[in-house]
Amino acid sequence: MYIVTGGAGFIGSAIVRALNHEGITDITVVDSLKDNRKVANLRDLDIIDFVDKVDFREAVNQNLVKDDVDAILHQGACTDTMERDGRYMMDNNFSYSKDLLHFALARQIPFIYASSAAVYGNSTRFKEDPVNERPLHVYGYSKLLFDRYVRRLLPDIKSTVVGFRYFNVYGPWEGHKGRMSSIFYQLFHQLHETGQARLFRGTEGYGDGEQLRDFIYVGDVVKANLDFVNGPVRRGIFNLGTGQSRMFRHVAEAIIDLKGDGAIKYVPFPDELKGKYQNFTEADLTALRLAGYDEEFTSLEEGIGQSYAILCSVSEQCGLK
Repeated sequence: MYIVTGGAGFIGSAIVRALNHEGITDITVVDSLKDNRKVANLRDLDIIDFVDKVDFREAVNQNLVKDDVDAILHQGACTDTMERDGRYMMDNNFSYSKDLLHFALARQIPFIYASSAAVYGNSTRFKEDPVNERPLHVYGYSKLLFDRYVRRLLPDIKSTVVGFRYFNVYGPWEGHKGRMSSIFYQLFHQLHETGQARLFRGTEGYGDGEQLRDFIYVGDVVKANLDFVNGPVRRGIFNLGTGQSRMFRHVAEAIIDLKGDGAIKYVPFPDELKGKYQNFTEADLTALRLAGYDEEFTSLEEGIGQSYAILCSVSEQCGLK
């Protein structure tokens, strides 16, 4: 049995979908459906069980989970970078993750978990080294603290334990994420609903819409997760991006090209994001490649094309779902 936490979310549901494509249906999804919009991500998936995240944690801590677990893909987290409740964030992202990690270690179950490039904050180097790790908000700190916890245990770990520091993941199935959805998803809807893509004006030396991020297609993230969970025993924390940064303007232009019309509107940079915003990210993939992962990554234009087609296929009028 595969356990996918956050399995009703964006990346988690994509992992379940990929497992289904391989003929695997012995999957338990762990999530919360307080936000019932996430049901849209589950309705076409074939799973054997759904467990609320609170109930699952209690079952883990009371040793009530069956021992027939093949792997845990821990994608569940609070990903709101503007969340101010540090106590909630640390319990949800740090303490919960520790509980699952120790459950997996005691049974030598492969454990793959979602970390984040947010741990790097405003660093200009994106190598998995403590000298580069200086998060700008409690979300980034919650991810970093768990990475540090795992690092301390790694010398004594015998089974697969891998943390992936996701860079800017984009794709379909983000309808529940609101302001935390990818820039691709937001601009897709903006262009179809208003004809305009809104991007930030220049900040901290970057021109209008020229802030740079390492955008990675969700299909590539899924592929890496399944490679590490099914391959030989591997341990460590690895960046998961493409290794190439692109401008936000490039995302808007790719969508406009597919749609056939539209314009970019530059808006003032929000005061609430000042000092909390990454103007540049670009994954150093050295450690990932040394760990034996040699898959090529989908180009930004190709990934946007695939995502665009999927979103249009599930909408009565493209972009209005």
